[in-house]
Amino acid sequence: MNNNNMHHNDKYNRLKDEKSPYLLQHSQNPVDWFPWENEAFNRAKREDKPIFLSIGYSTCHWCHVMEKESFENDSVAELLNESFISVKVDREERPDIDNIYMAVCQAINGRGGWPLTIVMTPDRKPFYAATYIPRESRYGVPGMIELLPAISLLWKTKRHELLDSAESIINAVSEKNREENKNIRPVNKELLRKTFDQLYSIFDEEYAGFGRAPKFPTVHNLTFLLRYWRRTGNAVALEMVERTLEAMRMGGIYDHIGHGVHRYSTDRHWLLPHFEKMLYDQAMMVITLTEAYQATANLEYKTTAEEILSYLERDMTSSEGGFYSAEDADSEGVEGKFYVWTTAEIEEILGKEHAEIFMKIFNVKKEGNFAEEHSNDLTGKNILHTTESMQNIRIWNGEYGDYILQSIEKSREKLFAEREKRIHPSKDDKILTDWNGLTIAAFCKAAQAFDNEDHMKTAMKTANFFMENMTDNEGKMKHRYRDGEVAVDAFLEDYAFFIWGLIELYQTTFDIKYLEHALKLNDYLIAHFHDNENGGFFHTSDEAEEMIFRSKEVYDGAIPSGNSVSAMNLLRLAKITGNPELEELADRTLRVFAEKVKSAPAGYTQFMSAVDLALNGSVEIVIAGEKNDSDTTEIVSFINERFIPEKVVVLKDINSSDRISKIAPFTKDMVMSDNKTTIHLCQDHNCKLPSNDIEKIKELIEALSHI
Repeated sequence: MNNNNMHHNDKYNRLKDEKSPYLLQHSQNPVDWFPWENEAFNRAKREDKPIFLSIGYSTCHWCHVMEKESFENDSVAELLNESFISVKVDREERPDIDNIYMAVCQAINGRGGWPLTIVMTPDRKPFYAATYIPRESRYGVPGMIELLPAISLLWKTKRHELLDSAESIINAVSEKNREENKNIRPVNKELLRKTFDQLYSIFDEEYAGFGRAPKFPTVHNLTFLLRYWRRTGNAVALEMVERTLEAMRMGGIYDHIGHGVHRYSTDRHWLLPHFEKMLYDQAMMVITLTEAYQATANLEYKTTAEEILSYLERDMTSSEGGFYSAEDADSEGVEGKFYVWTTAEIEEILGKEHAEIFMKIFNVKKEGNFAEEHSNDLTGKNILHTTESMQNIRIWNGEYGDYILQSIEKSREKLFAEREKRIHPSKDDKILTDWNGLTIAAFCKAAQAFDNEDHMKTAMKTANFFMENMTDNEGKMKHRYRDGEVAVDAFLEDYAFFIWGLIELYQTTFDIKYLEHALKLNDYLIAHFHDNENGGFFHTSDEAEEMIFRSKEVYDGAIPSGNSVSAMNLLRLAKITGNPELEELADRTLRVFAEKVKSAPAGYTQFMSAVDLALNGSVEIVIAGEKNDSDTTEIVSFINERFIPEKVVVLKDINSSDRISKIAPFTKDMVMSDNKTTIHLCQDHNCKLPSNDIEKIKELIEALSHI
């Protein structure tokens, strides 16, 4: 029996025993896939074959296309099985592998993306890189059918040239990584102004957001601008934030029926989204909305944040408490099918009067309201979007305003119930530490800003799950949980984002165990990820599987980078504990990347928010009192209602004060006066006299929120 067809005959290949939903999607391909494991590399050496590495993720549209077109095709599978060892990787499960080979693809082609296709030697040195490859050649792009035999022939006849190019590729990429981390320079306020200027220059005056199309949420641009506005009083910075949040909330990028935000808008107007929903986008969006609410008291931000959190609670929560990763863009093989509506459907479900109101507000048209991407024809399908905020709709309709909003909400509930009967997009139900860290931070921010205990409990449940199941006694974490299995050693983002979540959780609950755990993880991170030579943090631990080089990244793309968030964490933990060594590490992290960041700081806005905190000083508020005393809770609520991003709050609970004094020795002598809750407030290394007069305390805090 031909060995190549062995797996094909029993319908499953080796991926059938994996836990990643993305790998499982490929487990019935005729391609004899290996997961990333030594057996694959040993087999490649033994059989003297190059490795065909394919990297993607479960909600990636073009990954699905390439699978249908090539990996389910017997002719392509035969070419792969005959001349290559094929390895499949889920980038969300193994960001370390993706990180390295994406850098290679960008070095070779000047751009990257997914699906990522790499051909490399058995010892993992890449000599060819591409993204999506069609099955047949078209538009001058070689297809799999022609490409695979050509590479195989080169491997047999001109191998030394391939090996030379592999060596030079690796040298170039690892050299670039080293160079970028060499030039250390101080950061300064000029850099903050430059970041604002760049964001202003790419702001879309007409439709809000940044750049033209596609438009991603990239909300850390907005959280930076909020901080910049707060420091400088520059009203334009706040206007950019408000207009962008409003445009996204009104656009098709927002799911008006079931809530939550789609991955990006394919056009300038925020109308036609790429329909997948990622956990990290929901979390970052909530963090931004809560800060915008604190800054402006605009209720629409609160409402939207609450809606997104309700979507996460309803559709993305596992029974153990972790949050799932993503929902696909496609259902029944068609992108967006789950989310769009015809006029006939809406009229039938809502009845004439309510349908009319609903369709007017949400721009529903008989012929449809968006053109099919390929044919440019209107399809009769509608993406719901509004051209006005709900606030304005209410005001402009005078005495009918409330009636219209009530009608819309009833209609939404009916359409939601109807939509639930449709075939749902598939869910990527693996649970990732880093994205859950962001989600914990989001629930905590909302718990603080909206004074909501339920959100706090959700965050605690999630954090406890990870602390119990994903962390050992030394503080070493795992990256992925699925189906009862904990796997893959954690990466920089796992630690950075989870520590961020724990800091917010301590600021919400004042339960010291979360602060102690954050510090334990931070110690582990410093011990195993820190670049002691230059500063900054590597993407992988010094105990991790060795890649062709060790990378260090600071770019804040769809999500912030681990280095940007770590710098912020170190600054905040330094303030909470009074430990200057943590501040020194933060300073080194900021300085090592400053040279790289300075030419295009708008690509590093999370990093710039950390720079903002480092340069502009912080506020430490120590509350000495009983945790559940009414004065204590009143002051905490008063602080949390306001946008004071540079603050850290420490509660010195008189019932357990020795634990906090151990972590934060500077609080040792901070006590209650006259047995009343007392505030010790320090700003820019200067401390004000302690006060137990609630009104006076409020005045001090109010003054802080208007720097």
